[in-house]
Amino acid sequence: MRAVFQRVRSARVVVDGEQVSAIGPGALVLLGVGKDDTEKDVTYMAGKIAGLRVFSDEEGKMNLSLLDISGEVLVVSQFTLYGDVKKGKRPGFDQAAPPQKGEELYLKVVEELQGMGLTVKTGVFGANMQVELVNDGPVTILISSKKEF
Repeated sequence: MRAVFQRVRSARVVVDGEQVSAIGPGALVLLGVGKDDTEKDVTYMAGKIAGLRVFSDEEGKMNLSLLDISGEVLVVSQFTLYGDVKKGKRPGFDQAAPPQKGEELYLKVVEELQGMGLTVKTGVFGANMQVELVNDGPVTILISSKKEF
């Protein structure tokens, strides 16, 4: 499982000209599910997203997590995080999970985050979405449930 975690002041998702989700301060997480991902990856990823200490404490140091600040999370499905561009110019997506599995595990990450007490909003799985954000910092972290970065 792969994620791009962005600390944001705000973020929103628009589908067919209609806003479907919006958050205030917190994180926008673009989440990709790999074909070999399992429940173990779900648990790892949810824990990392909730516990990542990238929010400023009273001294201005990145020392607080979403859980600490009661931040909101917007989780957007993004299979293109598994785009392989090592050969040629067109990405290959052989390592991405098929849609049914991808949606199932994506929703499980959302459920785990909600179970931790976080306010979680989502995009629309499989839709053509426009994602807007005000990146705070900017702070952008790549997360993988496998050893690849």
